[in-house]
Amino acid sequence: MSDIAKNFGIDKALKDLDLKQENKGTSVGSDFFANGEMIESFSPVDGASIGKVQATTQEDYEKVIQTAHRGFMEWRTWPAPARGEVVRQFNDELRRLKEPLGKLVSYEMGKSYQEGLGEVQEMIDICDFAVGLSRQLHGLTMHSERPGHRMYEQWHPLGVVGVISAFNFPVAVWSWNTALAWVCGDACIWKGSEKTPLTSVACQKIAARVFEKNDVPAGISSLLTGDHKVGEYMTNDKRIPLVSATGSIRMGKIVAQAVAKRLGKSLLELGGNNAIIVTPDADIKNTVIGAVFGAVGTCGQRCTSTRRLVIHESIYDKVKDAIVAAYKQIKIGNPLDENNHVGPLIDKDSVDNYLNALKRVEEEGGKVLVEGGVLEGKGYESGCYVKPAIAEAENHYDIVQHETFGPVLYLMKYSGDVSNGLDLQNGVVQGLSSAIMTNNLREAERFLSVEGSDCGIANVNIGTSGAEIGGAFGGEKETGGGRESGSDAWKVYMRRQTNTINYTTELPLAQGIKFDL
Repeated sequence: MSDIAKNFGIDKALKDLDLKQENKGTSVGSDFFANGEMIESFSPVDGASIGKVQATTQEDYEKVIQTAHRGFMEWRTWPAPARGEVVRQFNDELRRLKEPLGKLVSYEMGKSYQEGLGEVQEMIDICDFAVGLSRQLHGLTMHSERPGHRMYEQWHPLGVVGVISAFNFPVAVWSWNTALAWVCGDACIWKGSEKTPLTSVACQKIAARVFEKNDVPAGISSLLTGDHKVGEYMTNDKRIPLVSATGSIRMGKIVAQAVAKRLGKSLLELGGNNAIIVTPDADIKNTVIGAVFGAVGTCGQRCTSTRRLVIHESIYDKVKDAIVAAYKQIKIGNPLDENNHVGPLIDKDSVDNYLNALKRVEEEGGKVLVEGGVLEGKGYESGCYVKPAIAEAENHYDIVQHETFGPVLYLMKYSGDVSNGLDLQNGVVQGLSSAIMTNNLREAERFLSVEGSDCGIANVNIGTSGAEIGGAFGGEKETGGGRESGSDAWKVYMRRQTNTINYTTELPLAQGIKFDL
């Protein structure tokens, strides 16, 4: 255990979460088993080893899927409110363990401790939502064209749902899917990121204890650990009707093709290339707050991170100067220290991608306004700490068109009315999050209209990052079109069935067809 880990109570957090130096990676109900190679988790905070997790083999996977299917056959018969009661108890455990789990998220992933706590709070919030939902899985009643008939539709559980999550939100995205899927009556198999395996094991252990206490069938919550090969077991498995995958566009296309080939369903939440349009009527102070947090929060490793700032030429210099000045106040360092704003990138591969982006933008003609680079010296021994950078760029640059998962913010101008800013914002293949800063009602409404933002999320006078549980989360175009979390996102975890009941002694046919015997 490193000095940083000791000083900030990581050892106690691991103990509270029932994590050991070596952990079994596959879990079914309350049983844990795995036979693959050991995956060692290193913290980007200080480069120290946190622990090891045993990976899932194909033989392990087969046991998991068989157990999950058997469990589903019973779990689907439980009344939805009874399933919701189990989720409520799981939520109570999350509340009890919020501090240690939030601390582990921060230490294993590298986001600030406050963001780690915030991520666990998202888990708590979606469980609250799911418990209420368990009494509201409603269908519709329709009028039949045939006398003496009644039509309605209802929703049934899908079966075994596969969830593939990414390192940047190692626990929240899993809970967005599973809390809803559980109350809908599905079993869930989760492949967490190999970069944050301990948080996955911690969540599974919490769920396993609650499920065992309530005699939940084995297999309703199962965990797989390992690299992309483990995810391929799920994407190619006909026994999994839905695969929910969060990650890069490249990964999403692979998942989508594999699932579609077997006519399964996929829920994809992929990359973002999010922009804030800043109009002449913008509140500059709020613009700076929203843009800076959006660009540097989680060290730029959110799918909703602000990548582009599209500023009207009449206020461009004013906004640019304010943003550059704000970057001078950013404190970079140990994310467990709440005096720091920005922690490290997840690993050195991410550092290389960040450095390559800064090199590419200059090669394509851009100008770096706030210099980036890797920090060295005391406190930065992991080699994953970088300086948030700002560059002037054009929207058509190849590097700008691609998502850089790091703290690089591109500034660009637009002229004329807000439609020109919208052309720049929409002029990328991704369509996740977007925002406009304006006090002009007409500009705001234009931004939100059918001719406005083409993203799944469109905000007025707040930034691009962050989302509330009550709304459906996801994006359009190459972001994948999936929706998770609130609103009616629950419907993707169920199958719709239309029912017609004839309560007469006759059998009239639809559309007035005669077929007398």
